[in-house]
Amino acid sequence: MNLLQKFCTRINLTKSSKGYNVSVIALLIILLLIGIFLSISIGSSKISLADIVSAIRLKDQGSNNYRIISFVRIPRTIAAVLVGCALAVSGAILQSVLNNSLASPNVIGVNSGAGLFFILTAAFFPVNIYLSTIAAFIGAILAVFLVYFIARKTGASRMAIVLSGVAVSSFIGAITDTVLTLKPDTMIARAAFLIGGFSGITMDKLSFAGVFILIALIASLVLSYDMNVLALGDESAKSLGLNISRIRFSSLILAAILAGSAISFAGHIGFVGLIVPHVARFIVGHDNRLVIPVSALMGSIFTLLCDLLARVLFAPYEIPVGIIMSFLGGPFFIYLLVKGRRGQLYD
Repeated sequence: MNLLQKFCTRINLTKSSKGYNVSVIALLIILLLIGIFLSISIGSSKISLADIVSAIRLKDQGSNNYRIISFVRIPRTIAAVLVGCALAVSGAILQSVLNNSLASPNVIGVNSGAGLFFILTAAFFPVNIYLSTIAAFIGAILAVFLVYFIARKTGASRMAIVLSGVAVSSFIGAITDTVLTLKPDTMIARAAFLIGGFSGITMDKLSFAGVFILIALIASLVLSYDMNVLALGDESAKSLGLNISRIRFSSLILAAILAGSAISFAGHIGFVGLIVPHVARFIVGHDNRLVIPVSALMGSIFTLLCDLLARVLFAPYEIPVGIIMSFLGGPFFIYLLVKGRRGQLYD
């Protein structure tokens, strides 16, 4: 984040200027393109740019480079980009709507709901690997509906949603533990889900979730102004004519769709939705019209970087990307707890 600010300072752009925001987004796009190239070229076997272009242009399915790029590297790279932007934007929405700097997808039951349905499919339909992706997505959405239904009985306030999320997650966790006790063979599947990672990702798995992620990202940008109004507080937003319940519910559903779609094929990838929105706000301020696109770009870059580290740190062995993110995200989470004022974003 310091590099971005120094870059803009050198070309005489202030943080509030339009040129500053355009420069930040342009630089992030360049970094994302570099990350995509590195993700495709670096792995157990390095592939040069010329070989990448040649393999894609010739489409020689007998070529080893073509098979690696088409069936391993490109799906994995797209997965990292989609997961990073989806979880980062989901976290940005939740932190803004709930006015809680520690909010992330697990707060509204997304992780627990997706995990339960994933375990259920692993226990009763172990052969159908694609069904687990769809089930995890459905579980995430149903958990959020349950959280909001409970919270609505008490007015659907920010605190009611958080407390409902904690209660629902605890209850779903108990159900998950019961299934694991009765079906101990699913422990391996649960461990893989909790760690998270992009190994074995195929384009078939991405196609289902990718459509929902793209639609939800566009909808998030459309609702970004209403999120700014909602951040002023319930009384102020109501006085400005905003339908608080509708916007809050719509925002929560968008956050659930984004996080649920990402978790459905990548497993539990932690800390992206917590860390990235904070960095984005530090760079461009609290305007969600800027925070959402910047979070999407930074989330993709951060996830690509972590995936690269997971591949090269202990090469030729590979560790799950979720472990790398936990090492990086844990200290940052502690920093937020120590420095944050009651966990609020706005005074």
